[in-house]
Amino acid sequence: MSKATYPLKLPLSVKRAAERLAKEDGVSLNQWIAVAVAEKVGVIETAAGFFKRRAGRATGAGLIKFLRHAPDVAPDPEDQTSPRKSR
Repeated sequence: MSKATYPLKLPLSVKRAAERLAKEDGVSLNQWIAVAVAEKVGVIETAAGFFKRRAGRATGAGLIKFLRHAPDVAPDPEDQTSPRKSR
């Protein structure tokens, strides 16, 4: 396995938590961080593949059909976005 070095700066609280978790797992901090990054990469790539497959079957006509059945109501206050400011 080839390896690459990457200088990593973490907030102290995150580093301390990672050190604690690595110690609990009985591995080095470096190994723990490498596994954590690998897990995150796997999750993102799996999710990206899922959405790509789903989008591949989508059509504009299907979206319009779906939207025609959506209720015509204002969004809940917590779902509203703030208006964009003009630049």
